[in-house]
Amino acid sequence: MCGIAGYSLSPRSGVDRTLAAQALLAGIADRGADAVGYAYRGEKDAYPVVMKQRTPASRLLERISVPAHATELLVHVRDYTKGHPSIPANNHPVRHGPVVGIHNGIITNDDELLAPHSCARSEPRMTVDSEAIFALAAHSQNDPRALEELAGSMATAWLDRRDPGTVFAARGVGRPLWLGRGREEVFFASTRKALEIAGEFAGVRLRLSEVRDGTFFALRAGCVARTARFRPDRSYVEDRALPAVRAPGQSAYCLERLAKIAAAAA
Repeated sequence: MCGIAGYSLSPRSGVDRTLAAQALLAGIADRGADAVGYAYRGEKDAYPVVMKQRTPASRLLERISVPAHATELLVHVRDYTKGHPSIPANNHPVRHGPVVGIHNGIITNDDELLAPHSCARSEPRMTVDSEAIFALAAHSQNDPRALEELAGSMATAWLDRRDPGTVFAARGVGRPLWLGRGREEVFFASTRKALEIAGEFAGVRLRLSEVRDGTFFALRAGCVARTARFRPDRSYVEDRALPAVRAPGQSAYCLERLAKIAAAAA
């Protein structure tokens, strides 16, 4: 059970980019400890900047640095199922061609979907199933109908180098996704609580809603620019239900540190 989060901000938004990223990470930190990472992009970045490491969230929190020009962010904590975290390419954010993305869930037909693409599994021993999502996004020009080819469970988000200024996000089945809308901001996360934390530390009031199964978003400049529906796979049944808390104490520790960071910056 991984955790995903991120934002799309208007260039006019006064949100502290780094503090908001840290707050989102703190909010999802309990959901995985096998690896952690984030990616950001702004008008000065030709390609998303990716940082990730094989540690729990608490080991990254105070190292996060997101520049003021960045308007798009992805954050991930990993509780791995396929693709051992000792292989850096398996950890999120995951690259496939022009796409960089994050995923919570399990894709069961990834090898089949990736087989036609020569750029797949670009690093030795890379086997992470999530790459199939980003391959479909890359080769379909981010068509939400392409997600109907996936078998398994999914909440996901990605950036595409060819589409600057946009964050894509989608929920299939079996994994949660929440959206928080402000005046100049849109945040998303695996849990409502993570958005409440982000809103508190970012100093913005967010209207919170749970995303329906089979929903695709394109977020641009702090707004929901496009919403579409797709038919997710509903045949997948997990062998056992995974608990949402996979790294007990990580969120509490990160929130304690975050409070001190915010106080020092005030």
